[in-house]
Amino acid sequence: MNNYELLYIIDNDLAEEAKEALIAKLNGVVTDNGGSVETVDKWGTKKLAYPINYKTEGYYVLVNFSAPATLPSELERVMRITDGVVRFMVVVK
Repeated sequence: MNNYELLYIIDNDLAEEAKEALIAKLNGVVTDNGGSVETVDKWGTKKLAYPINYKTEGYYVLVNFSAPATLPSELERVMRITDGVVRFMVVVK
């Protein structure tokens, strides 16, 4: 099991319930594939460094988790096809 850090930005135009559901969905992807979520840090709405899809603000979420080496590629695949995820980055700690 490796330790990972995931930072992703959610579209700020989503309702609070939709943001929470999206966070729960991505945490579920980690746990369903043999990983364990250690911390979820919701940074909240922040200004983006540059406009992405004509939007200037996003909702930032930082997740620390441990998982097998195959999980980050599956997690990235799910985030690419999920509406509402603007940007993401997974790094090994």
